[in-house]
Amino acid sequence: MAFRFIHASDLHIGRKFANIPQPQDGNIRGRLMEARHGAIGRLASVASDCGAAHVLLAGDTFDTATPSSTVIRQSLAAMGEAAEVTWWLLPGNHDNLRDAEPLWEAIARDAPPNVVALTELEPRDMGDAATLLPCPVAFRSGASDPSEPLVTMSSDEGKLRIGLAHGGVTDFTESGASIAPDRDRTARLDYLALGDWHGRMAVSDRVHYSGTPEQDRFKHGHRGVCLAVSIEGPGLPPQVEEVETGTFLWAERELPLHSRQDAAAALRAILPEAGRRDVLLRLAVSGWAALPDQVDLQRAAEECAPDFAHFELKTDALGTQYEAADLDDIDKGGALRLAADALMEEAGTDALSEEDRKVAADAVARLYSYVREAAK
Repeated sequence: MAFRFIHASDLHIGRKFANIPQPQDGNIRGRLMEARHGAIGRLASVASDCGAAHVLLAGDTFDTATPSSTVIRQSLAAMGEAAEVTWWLLPGNHDNLRDAEPLWEAIARDAPPNVVALTELEPRDMGDAATLLPCPVAFRSGASDPSEPLVTMSSDEGKLRIGLAHGGVTDFTESGASIAPDRDRTARLDYLALGDWHGRMAVSDRVHYSGTPEQDRFKHGHRGVCLAVSIEGPGLPPQVEEVETGTFLWAERELPLHSRQDAAAALRAILPEAGRRDVLLRLAVSGWAALPDQVDLQRAAEECAPDFAHFELKTDALGTQYEAADLDDIDKGGALRLAADALMEEAGTDALSEEDRKVAADAVARLYSYVREAAK
């Protein structure tokens, strides 16, 4: 019978998401924090559906070395409620052994029987079929390969060798620490479950990053997943299935514009039709747009923004095309026209820095917007 388990990592429970603006009438940070806690229950459901008795968490279960006692106790309680599953918790760089010593002491003291803290560099029995070979992270950063001890770590004859480690195969953090991409071969592993990289990545048939089950950044372009792994026996290739577990989608979209294009219609055309409340969207606009089109674009963005968990319009790469008729709309003469002409000249001169030119261009667009709004 195949040995089945769930591979997940980087839950970062307790992350506060201070980088996401909090609307006065909303609670997006709270919703994001709750979704990370809720990933525990979703992982338990995946394990139940797949007939897996083990969930391997490959580091950074907690976001900091000092989570509150409430965060710790509630997380352990949620794992304990899935009593049919054994949870294997590996210290990662965020919750490493040195900085998070009180955390791991609390887990050892308060954890339910089905939660195992892997704080020692030693083989652990996963039943008759497999041996778990954990590599807990001792320090937040280091210059050595954290998976190197797997080469000499022993296991019982005839059992699967499953490695569990946290770090970069390529150096994601520039810390100098990187895991050898052939570690499965040098350590005779049937599977190496890795954490640290928040996106899903298959290094080889036997070496995988699951990514985080609940995404937390604009980078990977899909909802979080875990991996349902099945291995028929020692030496046989693992069967790895991605199972979506994420609540929120962090999405980036590109919106290139050309002169006199209907910018508002172009924006609406690339927005998702459904599920916007659970989408954090960063929209990067590029190309060229006249002043009226820029005003229409901003208004369309303001109209649709409340539909989303978070909406961000980036126009740094959008150039402004100035036409005499648009400037006449500001003022055909007088102080406002003089100001608009001066700003337009600053926006187009090489004598100013790119940042100053952008400020001038934004000022022209804002002046146009104010005048047009006042004329209504």
